[in-house]
Amino acid sequence: MCELLGMSANVPTDLVFSLQGLMQRGGRTGPHRDGWGVAFYEGRGLHLFKDALPGADSEVAKLVQGYPIKSHTVIGHIRHANVGAVNLANTHPFVRELGGRYWSFAHNGQLQDFYPEPRFYRPVGTTDSETAFCSLLDQVRERFPEPVPVEMLLPQLVNACDGFRKKGVFNCLLSDGDWLFSFCTTKLAHITRRAPFGPAQLRDAEVRIDFKAETTPNDVVTIIATEPLTCDEVWTLHQPGEWHLWWDGEIVTQGRV
Repeated sequence: MCELLGMSANVPTDLVFSLQGLMQRGGRTGPHRDGWGVAFYEGRGLHLFKDALPGADSEVAKLVQGYPIKSHTVIGHIRHANVGAVNLANTHPFVRELGGRYWSFAHNGQLQDFYPEPRFYRPVGTTDSETAFCSLLDQVRERFPEPVPVEMLLPQLVNACDGFRKKGVFNCLLSDGDWLFSFCTTKLAHITRRAPFGPAQLRDAEVRIDFKAETTPNDVVTIIATEPLTCDEVWTLHQPGEWHLWWDGEIVTQGRV
């Protein structure tokens, strides 16, 4: 299985600390050697970095970890291939335009007997993940041909994800740059950091940080991951069928199907 990483923050925030932990799982402390990717939103723009090499060995990953891009919303992924060859086209996150916004998506899991009829959006690679993303966007585009507030989109997003999980394991992160949507069928966890900030130690690397020295009292930063990335903080584990909508580091709404 792959691993997911997401961030929602109320101020532009870098993800260097969390990426350092996640990339170790890309071939060093974990088996996820089949590529990695991360999408950082900057306004309506998007920085997208991907590589089919293991995150622990990738020169591109080292560049990203040393380049503190600050963003409100980030989606990351390390891949352990089960459907589709190991190549750049099959690495997550996947990105498409919808309603004049870049939508990005990453998936952890595997779908069985999943062959939706292609419509407007078509996969470039050969993964079930990208096929699901295209199917989800087709459903949204058909129901809402013009942009609408995310509150109106939510039932469509939840219903689509609930349908996908009937085909197998479907943990995912989805964003249009403002909001971040998460859906869990097996494993997801999150931590929301706010004042008073303290120190934290990565599980997968000898790296420790004092968030108090890196933040202001008004900062709110939520990190979402398949497995907790730190060993000395309390993470909230998500339940099967549980979904969340995040904005500026806070839960806007949540539910369970």
